Amino acid sequence: MKRLLPFVIIIIVLSVGVGLYLYLKGSAENSAKAIPPPAASPDGGTPTAAVPGAEPAHARGPANAPVIVEEFADFQCSACGGVYPNFKAVEGEFGSRLQVIFREFPLTPPHEHAVQAAHAAEAAGMQGKFWEMHDMLYENQKAWAEAFDVRPIFEDYARKIGLDVERFKSDQTNEVVETRLFLDGRRGHSLGVKGTPTVFLNGVELPWEQVKSVEGLRAAVTKR
Repeated sequence: MKRLLPFVIIIIVLSVGVGLYLYLKGSAENSAKAIPPPAASPDGGTPTAAVPGAEPAHARGPANAPVIVEEFADFQCSACGGVYPNFKAVEGEFGSRLQVIFREFPLTPPHEHAVQAAHAAEAAGMQGKFWEMHDMLYENQKAWAEAFDVRPIFEDYARKIGLDVERFKSDQTNEVVETRLFLDGRRGHSLGVKGTPTVFLNGVELPWEQVKSVEGLRAAVTKR
């Protein structure tokens, strides 16, 4: 009996190994079947896989506007700060014909305060004042972009736009804020966004040449 014991152990080990292999193989095959292939684009070209961003989106202008501009931006990005006046100008000119959507896309690195700024804007949004903080951050970008500690600066902005500052401080680490940043970032990556600002007009990406000047942005909106 003692002589047979090693062979019995070997057979048991082999049986367990084969069983485990078959189980894992079957699980992998089932998982592969559960994942559908990406949908083909309307023109039959590269598959499209755009996903929704944070909802409700931060938007200015009516939802039924004939022209919808969706901007992926970083509050510390100097180029984003440079085109901020362009968006303000066309919003004023086109009124109800235009809706502007802002998507969070902080780039860290190289912008060390970008995520904190995004959190500040989203925390302000939880008190219904996202756009007030959005404007404050861009209009004062040079004042905080190179600061060592931006927290007291952002708290001062919160106070100036009439927020409950203690709630603002707490909301910056709120799970809702984290989720919104994640969803906007995921949408951006699904659309191929790699830098900021990246702007889509009625779903079509605008070249930088049109975005960087108010004349170019105005012309793009007018064509639609």
